[in-house]
Order: sequence, then C-alpha cells, then structure tokens
Amino acid sequence: MSILAERERSRSPLIGAAELAEFSDLPAPTPHTDAELAALIGLLTLPKSRIETVTIGHSRDANSLAAAEAFAAAWDARGGKVLASVDWPETAASWLRPARRLTAEAPDAWVMAGAPLGFAQLARRLRHSTDWDPARTFAFASLRDTRLPALAGPDTLHGLRGATADGATWHVRHRWVMS
Repeated sequence: MSILAERERSRSPLIGAAELAEFSDLPAPTPHTDAELAALIGLLTLPKSRIETVTIGHSRDANSLAAAEAFAAAWDARGGKVLASVDWPETAASWLRPARRLTAEAPDAWVMAGAPLGFAQLARRLRHSTDWDPARTFAFASLRDTRLPALAGPDTLHGLRGATADGATWHVRHRWVMS
C-alpha cells in the first residue's frame, strides 16, 4: 500500500462543520413503544435469520438507554444473548472507541437506539475502521430520519433496518429511507 493510500485510509471520517450546520435540527430520541420493540424483535427473529447474539449500541440520552435496556430484557427473555451494550456520545473526537467495542465480539447482529447525529458519526467510523455491516444492523424508530443516509455518507447505512413507533418497519436502500 502506498503512503498516500495509507494516509487516506487512516483519515478521520468525521462529519464536517458545514454538514453539521445543515443538519442541526435533527430530533432527539423519543420514548420507544411496545409495538416498536415487538417489531424490532420480529425483524431479528424472521425465519432463517439465525440471529442468536447481538451487541446493543445506544446514545447516552435517557430514551435511548431505556430502549436499549428494554431490548436487552426482551432478547434475553427469548433466549438470545447480548454480548455487549455500548454507549456513545453525541460529540467526540473520533468515535473509534465505541466502534471497536461494538464490533469486538463479532455478534450475529447489532441493535441501535440513539439520536441521528451521533449515530451518523458512529456509523461513519464503523464503516471506516471496522468490519461492521449495516445489513446486519437493526434500529429503533429514533433513527428513522430521511436525512440520516445523506448525513452518514454514500452507502454507509445501506441495508440498515428498523421499526417504527407504530410497529411497522423501515430500511435504508442506498440514500433512501423506505417504509
């Protein structure tokens, strides 16, 4: 690998100040619903999914923490195993530490609850620095914002799936959030 290629690979994937200003009005996470939690469990337990182990990631706000804890309890009650629960800040220097913790134990899937801005920053770091796969990632309704794929960057979230507050589902297809 050339020195220039190595330098480019090691550059921080942080969202720039101009982009952050454009997305300054992203909503804070709201409390999850029972229907949302049931739909999320349903996505992870579809026939032939073979998902047994998960790692849960969440923002540090109270609603995201409550959603993560509710999911962990529900997953545990179904006989699934939570390998780790990792939180991340809304602002950080690189998000490398939570990204590495989320991928350290190679779970079958990841479950995310959080605010769109912090998650976009984390997702960029996950794609840049780990073997994280958004197609094996499931999210609460707080991350269903049509601006999230643009904020995270081209195809960073392609394949991400989630549940809505009313129990329906959504997914990211390239730069679109589809319900």
